[in-house]
Amino acid sequence: MNMFTDFGLLDRANDETRSFLAGQVIFNAGDSAHEFFVIRKGKVQVRLGNRTLDTLGEGEVFGEMALIDAGPRSATVLADTDCVVTPVSEKQFLFMISEAPYFGLSVMRVLVERLRRANEALPGDWIRRHGSGIE
Repeated sequence: MNMFTDFGLLDRANDETRSFLAGQVIFNAGDSAHEFFVIRKGKVQVRLGNRTLDTLGEGEVFGEMALIDAGPRSATVLADTDCVVTPVSEKQFLFMISEAPYFGLSVMRVLVERLRRANEALPGDWIRRHGSGIE
């Protein structure tokens, strides 16, 4: 769970939700992206191929990377349980960053936390050859 910001505030400020059944794909790696999501209820899995990278629950966010670099989705996300998510548009995202700089810092902290976990999962010899990418 993210310890820096209550992303649930975004959820509560937005009436739009989307529901997914357990096992249903929310988006696929390579899809274009125009929003990220706050989990209102349930859990999702973040997957790359057949590998589960993370399981996220209520109040957590996913899909934010693509809004930062305008690239395609880097992973597939599917509902681990029946879930309800709140979409946050790129326009809302940019507004939040401009009006509440701490929000932007909080999103960066989520990204850094995930990058650190990914680096910890790498084999030690790969890190010695290439560096961790985190100073």
